[in-house]
Amino acid sequence: MAADPRIVTFEQAAQAILDAARARAPRAVVGITGPVAAGKSTLAARVSACIVSTDHYLPDYDRTPEHLRDLPESSDLARLAADLAELRAGRATRIPRWTFEAHARVGEQHVEPAPVIVVEGLHALHPLPRAHVDVAVYVDAPRDVRWERAAARERAGDRPWPIEYLRHFFENVAEPTYGAHAAAYRDAAHLVVVSG
Repeated sequence: MAADPRIVTFEQAAQAILDAARARAPRAVVGITGPVAAGKSTLAARVSACIVSTDHYLPDYDRTPEHLRDLPESSDLARLAADLAELRAGRATRIPRWTFEAHARVGEQHVEPAPVIVVEGLHALHPLPRAHVDVAVYVDAPRDVRWERAAARERAGDRPWPIEYLRHFFENVAEPTYGAHAAAYRDAAHLVVVSG
């Protein structure tokens, strides 16, 4: 558990994360978590080009009952931890490639290590990957702001679900599933980012 996390705004967050990461040279893994549409991916892109999304470790949705899809137990977090360990040690690795178009794994991709490696997603601070994270970040945003962001992303065609189903999934799967872990993830964070 991180003691007394530092609270920063979204605008301050990238620099605060980079400062913390650079203090751990030659290489640091930054874990960024938060609920759906809190701003995790946007923040990750501001921190590093070397990003490992926990989405790639999700199960194939057509083989997983809806209520289990976002559970950490349904994701391959053991493989995520092993992949992070390789990158943190300065070794390239291959990670799964999961897409929102297929809602399934569609192969693998090669990832080279970098001075700052970001793992971002719902369960980036779960104990398995957290063991390989040097700088832990929790991104928070109000539920109504996050819903509007999620709906806008859907309308833009980023994740091809009908809005009605997205609302169902947001309210009945994503929110309660993440909510069950949110306090523990926030407690594990060095930085809490206020977004929205």
